[in-house]
Amino acid sequence: MSGIARIIVFTFLLLAAQSHADHVIVTGGPTLRKWENLRVPDDQHDRWWANFIRASTLRIVEIRKAYGENAPIVWMVYQPSYQARGREDSKPYTSWIAGLAAQRHATLVWFNSSGEFIQQLNSRPRGSVQTFDFFGHSNRYAFMFDYGNEIMAVSTAWLHERDLPRIKSSIFDRNAYCKSWGCHTGESMSAVWKSATGVALEGARGPTTYADVGQGTMPVVHGSWVR
Repeated sequence: MSGIARIIVFTFLLLAAQSHADHVIVTGGPTLRKWENLRVPDDQHDRWWANFIRASTLRIVEIRKAYGENAPIVWMVYQPSYQARGREDSKPYTSWIAGLAAQRHATLVWFNSSGEFIQQLNSRPRGSVQTFDFFGHSNRYAFMFDYGNEIMAVSTAWLHERDLPRIKSSIFDRNAYCKSWGCHTGESMSAVWKSATGVALEGARGPTTYADVGQGTMPVVHGSWVR
């Protein structure tokens, strides 16, 4: 290949990489009712299995309005929790989620562990992640993909702020907008995310609630959103 040909190929590949944009939505799983029924009513979570799913589909609508009807959505969902809750409720939740993704022309990516999540996220092309949203349980130090699913009030799968350096910072667009819709992320994890990835992560200072997502309202914070 001649020098000119190499330059042409390199330029084509560079332009192709720059033109690719992803909108990544990450969805954690619900608790099991058998555990939550043992708690006092005010401390119970996820009476509706689809809190995080519905919030994610609402966000898809927002992204398409802001970035165009053809904006590519990569929807990453923690599969084991929905399999377990589906068995408990005798409902095909994973099939329903796959149907929702197909209806919305979103690329559905199931993951089964924290390591698999990082691997899948790191597989995105360089500079492609334009927006990133997390819906699920969380605390100030971690996204909890599972919470109260295998063990009452305990997470068995998470992305801790100590794990953030394992995420390739190169996958993010330099102006990427990232947000966690879980509780308390803005109290510690947001700062570590910015240090590890080079882009800000908006998070909650205080708890968030998904009480009205079934009525089409995005989760709200009882406190403030911070970056």
